[in-house]
Amino acid sequence: MRIVFCGVGALGSTAVYYCRNFDAQLVLIDDDRVESKNLLAQSYVKQSIGKNKAQALRLQLQNFFGVSTEAVGVRVTKQNVDTLLEKTDLVIDCFDNAESRILLSDFAKQHGLDLLHAGISADGTFGIVRWDEHFVVDQEDAPGQATCEGGEHLPLIGLVGATLARTIQDYMNHSQKANYMITLRGVVTQ
Repeated sequence: MRIVFCGVGALGSTAVYYCRNFDAQLVLIDDDRVESKNLLAQSYVKQSIGKNKAQALRLQLQNFFGVSTEAVGVRVTKQNVDTLLEKTDLVIDCFDNAESRILLSDFAKQHGLDLLHAGISADGTFGIVRWDEHFVVDQEDAPGQATCEGGEHLPLIGLVGATLARTIQDYMNHSQKANYMITLRGVVTQ
């Protein structure tokens, strides 16, 4: 199975760590670079500062766990989405902007591709893991609004990342598609 993670910031990098033992080919896509402010909430080490996030995570998985992944350090656009998601079995959306989420959703619907979204509210009070057919893209309050820069939401990031990984695992093993609302009080199936 080929699983493509679109966005490996806070949620994406956390979920990928939890998926490292899956019997699947993991592909990491992100055009952003690791900054020192990312180290508190994202799964990167200090030596990764300045590197492309997808490449840095690929190297960490290889060095720490011997896990091979593919890394693509580009922005997903209308011009390259066909090539990037070619021969993909499952797309994971961990983007933090509406434009990219809409692009993935439109592509998935057009190609009959399964797409799983994950996100955290800007105030850190809840997170969601939802399949595309049950997901509504909402606009961020301000373009490029960061929701997971510092470490203050780290416990919730961990819960959402773990829930996302388990949802992927259930899909791989049982073709199950459940949706979740996550708060620090618990995980609720929707």
